[in-house]
Amino acid sequence: MNDTENVSPQDPAEPPSNGPPGSAAPPATWPAAPVRVILEPAHRSRRRLLSALGWIGFLVATLMLMTQWSARRDYFDTSQGIRERFHSGVKTGADKVAIIAVRGVLLHGDGFPKQQIDRIREDKDVKAVVVRVDSPGGTVSASDYIHHHLKRLQQERGIPLVVSMGSVAASGGYYVSMAVGDQEKAIFAEPTTTTGSIGVVVPHYDLSGLLARFDVQDDSIASHPRKHLLSMTRPFSEEDEKLIEQYVNDLFARFKSIVKSGRPELRRANEGDALRDPATGQNLATGEIFPAPRALQHGLIDEIGFVEDAVARAIELAGLDANNVRVVEYQPPLSLLSFAGMARARGEQNPLRTILDMSAPRAYYMATTIPPLAATSRESYGVGGE
Repeated sequence: MNDTENVSPQDPAEPPSNGPPGSAAPPATWPAAPVRVILEPAHRSRRRLLSALGWIGFLVATLMLMTQWSARRDYFDTSQGIRERFHSGVKTGADKVAIIAVRGVLLHGDGFPKQQIDRIREDKDVKAVVVRVDSPGGTVSASDYIHHHLKRLQQERGIPLVVSMGSVAASGGYYVSMAVGDQEKAIFAEPTTTTGSIGVVVPHYDLSGLLARFDVQDDSIASHPRKHLLSMTRPFSEEDEKLIEQYVNDLFARFKSIVKSGRPELRRANEGDALRDPATGQNLATGEIFPAPRALQHGLIDEIGFVEDAVARAIELAGLDANNVRVVEYQPPLSLLSFAGMARARGEQNPLRTILDMSAPRAYYMATTIPPLAATSRESYGVGGE
């Protein structure tokens, strides 16, 4: 074998040795790479800086304009951005029948029901309204507020209004339903609806006996003894009872007048402050609740039917073509800000605030089992019956 075959060729990248054969090669030295210094003109640097500042200003101005636009929209948006949703009918229908939802305990009149009313007032495509009531009532002022704005909507827009009662439309819920006025065949109740409960209650609880047992005294100082009229730390005096009864009876008289405004037959059959069934003479304003069939017999409702029956009646009253009607309903707006606001509101609540709110003197058009627990010496105080 040729010995040269085992000798690898010299690496071309290795620098040649300048020393004698067999001597160690000196370390390789390569010339250093040249350093480039790039001098950028001053005007180009200023141009880049100005461009960056311009983009920052543009973004800031855009953000400010969007904020102002949003604030302006919220300022003029009386419905507070509630969302319209298709309910039934023809999706491409030009005419709308709007469903206003009145649900739950009515504590504040300017809530979701009022927002829906405002939305409909501005929507000229809405030709009729169905008020879907599923409420046991609430405060006197909230019930009256919603009733007032429903009547105002009906008068301003000149559109028919029909009521569809859900599981319960009692007391303040029934009060709201009277916005239909003299319109015939305008109140529909489901077969299992609970309605009626025409009356007023001012809850009061006498805890004086409990406080005496634990040797606790109320030393509150008031400008007048009547400032303690509804205090839970002392029983009613005879004079106090008369004052509260007069207050309840005044509100009760208004309730009965509102019922007559929405029930023409009862208005024609009753004089003065009475509210009785024309056929049987039964007093309908004792706070009693009625199932739908009995309410129909007493003339408190017009028909037994579901929401689709009320919608069909609204279409009929408005003289619309059912093949060109879109039935819509409304939902509260959903956003991250609203969730944050709700969380913040919940965080601000505390037991003391809740107790103070519940103990505030209020009158209720409400069907409830709580007020009868009040320790009062006269049973008629709670319902305002005749």
